[in-house]
Amino acid sequence: MDVVKSLLGPEGPSKRPGFDRSASGRSVLAFLAVAAFVAVPLAGPSASVANGWFAAPLAASQPFLVTGVGVELEREALSVSGGWGERPEGGRGDAGGAQDIAFGLVESRGWGSGEFSCLVALWSRESGWNSQAENPHSGAYGIPQALPASKMASAGADWASNPETQIRWGLGYIDARYGTPCEAWGHSERKGWY
Repeated sequence: MDVVKSLLGPEGPSKRPGFDRSASGRSVLAFLAVAAFVAVPLAGPSASVANGWFAAPLAASQPFLVTGVGVELEREALSVSGGWGERPEGGRGDAGGAQDIAFGLVESRGWGSGEFSCLVALWSRESGWNSQAENPHSGAYGIPQALPASKMASAGADWASNPETQIRWGLGYIDARYGTPCEAWGHSERKGWY
């Protein structure tokens, strides 16, 4: 209310000569809309990213990792559905393990923690860090969502099942095409793909 008073003056709209109540109302509404629009992205990239992969139902009180945040939580009978399929067995859906591998490889390329954060956001959106993620529409596969998937064979014969091989290939692709993970993330934000 104080904001409205400061915009309209102490006497309100009826006491001001030549004052158009509808134009002032639109101005206040436009200001609030712009402020809200600007505030949403300030929450960070992970707050506005829809992850295409969701974990299979977890047993009661089973710890799980929140991708990109690095905080372990416990929750009773968590069950989330959606995405393109279920998390594969045998640790291949271990986002934390894959991110640990990626962190070391990002550092070995001389990229800092900011670049790693962009990579986490990018691949969380693309695959949820699932080494067997497959997009049913395009056929893109793995953590970096290579298309065609067989491109990753250049990084190793175990490309279909080894997260490290996929990450090595994905980092090489990002380096060659965009220069850095943050440049790839920026492209993904603008275009919806990378």
